[in-house]
Amino acid sequence: MAISAKTTDRITAQIKKFQPILSQAVAKDENESDTSVIICDMLCDVFGYDKYRDVSTQHAIKGLKADFEIIVDGTARFLVEAKAVGVALKDSQVTQVVTYGANQGTEWVILTNGQLWRLYKIHFGQPINSSLLCEIDVLNVSPKNSKWSELIECFGNLSRENFSKPSMNDYFEQKQLTSKYAVAAAILSEPMLIELRRELRRLSSGLKLDVDYLATLITNEVIKRDLIDSDEGKNAQALIRHLQKSYAKDKERSEIEEKGSAQSTVQIPTQSQQGIPE
Repeated sequence: MAISAKTTDRITAQIKKFQPILSQAVAKDENESDTSVIICDMLCDVFGYDKYRDVSTQHAIKGLKADFEIIVDGTARFLVEAKAVGVALKDSQVTQVVTYGANQGTEWVILTNGQLWRLYKIHFGQPINSSLLCEIDVLNVSPKNSKWSELIECFGNLSRENFSKPSMNDYFEQKQLTSKYAVAAAILSEPMLIELRRELRRLSSGLKLDVDYLATLITNEVIKRDLIDSDEGKNAQALIRHLQKSYAKDKERSEIEEKGSAQSTVQIPTQSQQGIPE
């Protein structure tokens, strides 16, 4: 979704306002409680949520408590787990917030210490896993560097006025397709391997190659294993397969419709046109 100028201007102004506040919090090594106050203010001022209507604090989930739950018109949008501003975000904390989201049935969760914001999408499968969509360091970003557009895109999609299930899924798909994992998955997909074999054969007419050999070569010698074997890699492979199947089905449907349309326009000549007396 394109982020409007109004939303962009608000995010820009509010991030600039919170940067010195966060810098001071880092210098003072604020605790988790004080950091949570800043994070709550950011959810309201940066993202546009109403503190009293949309932000639920210490939301209990099966005996566990997420720091914030964003609820608009009775529908949960995402959970936020807050840590102290000086605390490094760890894998165990990711597991914690993903567990909260899985128990709640909420597929979008944020882990943040105020300075660093990480947005995750939860995949409800067996086992449950997650994908990191974006990671924004609020204190090391400005309109002059390349990370700024990512901040606007991420925070803009999460904002009160823009958040929706379709738009978030589109955002996730776009982020996935431009990730290193998706590029690796696309290279290893059958259509790409066939094209690669065709190109190599074009360069040497006598060259004998099969797709399985190319797949093995690329997997073992060209692409880093973590791009294939990690959870992110497996999620990207599933996404590429899904999109390729959808494309093939759409193409087949379009060809059938075109064929049917062409047949319907064929005119059967009348008896007079065929020279047969009526």
